Amino acid sequence: MEWDHDLDALGLLCPLPVLKARKRLLAMTSGQVLRVQADDPAAIIDVPHFCVESGHTLVSHSEADGTQIYLIRKG
Repeated sequence: MEWDHDLDALGLLCPLPVLKARKRLLAMTSGQVLRVQADDPAAIIDVPHFCVESGHTLVSHSEADGTQIYLIRKG
């Protein structure tokens, strides 16, 4: 899947990946997709919860070589 914006949150600990994603999503238009790369173990809980609470859609989540990749569609 394609994305419109990319956020590298590698090395950041909770709650920074979600806070940076929120800030980036504010600057995007509805329907655009943000790719977030993170390696914080808490992100697997925090990112989906953030999406539900903020009205965004978690399009996909995958993991490769210790990096979590989230695709979030702005609501």
